[in-house]
Amino acid sequence: MRIANQLATIVAAFFLAAAVPAIAEPASAKLLKSTADHGKFKVLNQEFASGPEVTKACLSCHTEAAKQIHQTQHWKWEFVNPQTKQVLGKKHIVNNFCTSVASNEAACNSCHIGYGWRNDKFDFSVEENVDCLVCHDHTGKYKKPSGFAGMPVTRDTEFPPGSGKIVKGINLQEIAQKVGPTTRNTCGSCHFNGGGGDGVKHGDLDSSLEAPGRDLDVHMDAKGLNFSCATCHKTDVHQVPGSRYAPTARDKAPAHMRGEGDKSNPATCQACHGQAPHKAARLNGHTAKLACQTCHIPAFARGGQPTKMFWDWSTAGKLGPDGKPMVTKDDDGYDSYMTIKGDFVWKENVKPEYVWFNGTVKYTLRGDKIEKGDKPTAINSFEGSPTDGKSMIWPIKMFRGKQQYDPVNKTLVITHLAGNDDTAFWKNLNWEKAVATGMASANAPFSGKVDFIETYSIWPITHMVAPKEKALACSECHSKSGRLAGIQGIYLPARDGNKLVDTVGWSMVLLTLLGVFGHAVLRIVASRKH
Repeated sequence: MRIANQLATIVAAFFLAAAVPAIAEPASAKLLKSTADHGKFKVLNQEFASGPEVTKACLSCHTEAAKQIHQTQHWKWEFVNPQTKQVLGKKHIVNNFCTSVASNEAACNSCHIGYGWRNDKFDFSVEENVDCLVCHDHTGKYKKPSGFAGMPVTRDTEFPPGSGKIVKGINLQEIAQKVGPTTRNTCGSCHFNGGGGDGVKHGDLDSSLEAPGRDLDVHMDAKGLNFSCATCHKTDVHQVPGSRYAPTARDKAPAHMRGEGDKSNPATCQACHGQAPHKAARLNGHTAKLACQTCHIPAFARGGQPTKMFWDWSTAGKLGPDGKPMVTKDDDGYDSYMTIKGDFVWKENVKPEYVWFNGTVKYTLRGDKIEKGDKPTAINSFEGSPTDGKSMIWPIKMFRGKQQYDPVNKTLVITHLAGNDDTAFWKNLNWEKAVATGMASANAPFSGKVDFIETYSIWPITHMVAPKEKALACSECHSKSGRLAGIQGIYLPARDGNKLVDTVGWSMVLLTLLGVFGHAVLRIVASRKH
């Protein structure tokens, strides 16, 4: 009877469970990483006809952001070097890529974090001129085409006018509703493309770092640590630390927690790894003279994207057989000659050159007198020596070129390259006109004559950090023709030798061998006597 009752209870429970729907566990919602969903903000739920309209909406919540941006190098494009007191930046330096921003603002300023900088009348005090989206876009759709002075295009536009070429408009409402923290892509939208294209300028910054593997960069490895740029370049009130104008060549501070209010640069290797990063004391001894990057970045431009190593402006202007501007490509499909730019040399997997560097960089500025001689002119020079107590051996990219020069005033010149006017070199191929316009825009004297001068610029190599197993082997430097063959002021075993010490040493080795041999002979003779 008891068994029958138990069976009845089980059967009833079975049918009851079938009849009553089970109460499901609540599905865990996919949470945003941010504490705010910008798609729910009413102020962003509108059509935007321009970038400044978006910024005005952003500032309704982020009230202090534009004021902070206005104090930064990214906004001013200007930096006063604390050591040399030189005023540096896009308006002061004549580089050996496209010479200068001056008179080319409509093109160059597509990488400025602002809107509408078309000439020297740009108002740096207007808060709505700050471009929030260029750093915080998470759609990948935000674009600021060349020629629009840093303004995004919101409706399909023919550009240049009369060309028949259409620049597609973008939806600023969609982009504004999906903003977030900076990423490698947002930083890279400008820094990967410095100098006029992907990988052109730096050598250690290009589009391969958008989603790199571990072998390319152990920190930014998309499936590993997945660092963003801001992980190291940790900002404070929008000021980004780590500057090529005044890098930290030697960081003597210990590893520290970020945000502790210290004055050290958070973008150095020591900021995380400290002064003794290796288990082996012998390797830690190397850190007294070698920058971490010297061993841990064996080559740059090794992500599949080459970098420009040479640019010769003097050959620009040649026309093709049809009388029109031409483009010649190398075996890998990269431009090796362009009528409007001259000859280039691209390279991948480039071994760096090495210099003593103490953190002081001096620049050749607009108006500085230059004598044309047998040696190339330094656009910038890295100071340092093995005896100043401040210098480390650093890896660099040495970019070489041949650029425009005023042989009468003996100065580097600014060239008006871009634009739809008849003085832009990219349109009329007339050096005198193009330089005259560029120099006039900078209020700089110009003799009317154009010559060309060999130059070089130095770029510190600090990205594309290889994992430890891919770091340089000892023999890469400890050999007669190793990487540091030209570095003076240090003694390198296997590279260096003292004739007297070597003679004494080898003599001792020879005497030891003779002693061993003589002892063996005496033992043999003595054993035969017994």
